[in-house]
Parts: sequence; structure tokens; C-alpha cells
Amino acid sequence: MSDVLTSISGGLARITLNRPKALHALNRDMCASMIEALLAWREDAAVRAVILDHAEGTRGFCAGGDIRLIADSGAGDSSAARDFFLTEYRLNHLLFEYPKPIVAFMDGVTMGGGVGLSMPARYRIATANTTYAMPETGIGLFPDVGGGWYLPRKPGEIGMWLALTGARLKAADCAIAGISTHFVDASRLEDLKQALHEGELEASLAKFASSPGAPKDLTPENVARIDRIFALDSVEAIFAALEADGSDWAGAQLATLKTKSPQALKVSFRQLREGAKLQSFADEMRMEYRLGARVVSRHDFQEGVRAVIIDKDNKPVWNPPTLETVEDTVLDELFAPLPANQEWTPL
Repeated sequence: MSDVLTSISGGLARITLNRPKALHALNRDMCASMIEALLAWREDAAVRAVILDHAEGTRGFCAGGDIRLIADSGAGDSSAARDFFLTEYRLNHLLFEYPKPIVAFMDGVTMGGGVGLSMPARYRIATANTTYAMPETGIGLFPDVGGGWYLPRKPGEIGMWLALTGARLKAADCAIAGISTHFVDASRLEDLKQALHEGELEASLAKFASSPGAPKDLTPENVARIDRIFALDSVEAIFAALEADGSDWAGAQLATLKTKSPQALKVSFRQLREGAKLQSFADEMRMEYRLGARVVSRHDFQEGVRAVIIDKDNKPVWNPPTLETVEDTVLDELFAPLPANQEWTPL
């Protein structure tokens, strides 16, 4: 059976991710299939909206991209990794620019590539099963699929905190962070989907929505700390401020950050600061493609994938080993334009 299922019923088109053993992690063919369907529906007068969900169970909406494939490619000539990023980012851009409303059901793990699918949607449904994260700095990567656009546009400095720490948010925190637009009890999702087929989108969503409860991480006190500390002008300054804060929360954030790739932290920090100033999502995709095309062959990504995904010892040996030894010239090289015939382009 296909890894992506598509259908049309009652004026609603539906894309269902169908790779449950991999928590619906994306590969190039899945992205290409979604592009094909979305392009066909874009001009179809019979389609008024698109539902984006997943099959089988509640563990994952989409856990990310096919990291093993990307790492294997990066260890070679990187051509397959570049091809994957080219296609995935074109899908991200198509979703961002899509003229018809999209309803994304983030029921379960929503990380990496799953964030790239859901964030462009006009309506983003969280449930008690939702776990949202951009954990890329833990494998020597950066929050791609539009992270440099979406995250700095979240309230205050929540986006920078998410990008650097890879913090995992549950439903109530997703609402505060502007990640979800509605909370719906997971037991009512199928009824909601049926209602969307039969009625107006916003009225149906309002009918089924309820309160996600109290936040776990984004309490007012923690948000105030995030906005103060993660607004500083360097990763080193953020580390120092967390050290000086003295609270248990700050200590926990610092301990988490010290496990991340120093190079990835600095890349992600710069990505979000520059992404905040960009005028178009296409420009963000172009920047991220330059980074992705280069980072996959670097030591920290290869080492991060080994430690977290292959050997699972969770003991990566980063190089450079400290923030102070990450050279600005290396960052400049990673962010530099590619040759004109290798740059990312939208569809």
C-alpha cells in the first residue's frame, strides 16, 4: 500500500500519511506524491479545503524525515540528501502558498518534517497525544522545513528557545506558543472530520474544540524567563544568562543545551535571527537548502545520527567541542549562496 493515501469526498480533499512503522517519517517519494495531489486539487473547483492527517493509531502524525537516508547520502556525495531537501522544501513552500484552507491533525508526535507539513495549515488541531518539537540541534542539524520562518514569528522568544533546546511541547503549551489553533479530544477526531465534510470549517472546528488545560512548560514565569534570556545577542550570552539565573528551570535548560552540537546551536541561532528579517518564505527555503546541502556531510550531523539513531548511545562527540571553538568563518561558509545552478527554486 502507498505511503501516502489521497481521496476527495464532500468537497474535501484528504492526504493521509501511511507509513506507521516509521511514525510516518517522510521520504522523497512521499513528498512528491503530496505535491502531485496538491497541484491537481489547487485548480479543482470541487475541492474547497484539504485535510492532512495520518493512518493507524495515535503515536505519530509525522516524526520527521528519513534521517538515515540523509545521513548515508551525506557520507557520500550528498546527492540523494539534496534531492530530498529540494523536494521536501518545494512541498513546504507549496503548502505555505496554497490558496485553499488546510486542516492539519497533529495527533501524536509532530517533529521535524511533520512541523513542516502542519505549520502552513490555516487550522492546526492538537490533542492530548500531541508532542511537538524541533529537536534537530541534538543531531547536529538545524530546525529546517521553514523553522527559520515560523519560529522567530512565535510569541516573544519561544521560537528561539524551541530551536536551541529542542523542547517537547504538549497540547496546552502548543496553544500558548501559537503552534496549534484548536484543541480537540482525540476520541472526537473522526466525528470532527465527518462534520468538516458536512459543514463550514470554522463552525465545525469551534463546535468540537475544547480547552487543552494548563501549560506544563510555558507557565507565565517561564515565558518571562524565555523572553528575557533567549532575546540575547549570542548563544554564549544565553548560556551565561541561564547560568546566572539560578532557578531550577534555567539549570535544566542549560543542562539540555550542553548536550547539543555547539555548531548546530550557532547555525540555528543565526538561522532564526536572519529568518526573522526575510521578506518571503521562498527566501527562507533558499537559505535552509544552502545549509542542508552542506551540513549533512559535516562531522556533527554524521556523529549525531550515529549517537541518537544508529548506535543509540546518546553520547555524541561534537567537533568543534565548544561554542568558543565554532569559527565565524565556518558559519559564513555554511550560509553562503550556492552556485546559481544548484540553488533551491520553488515549483
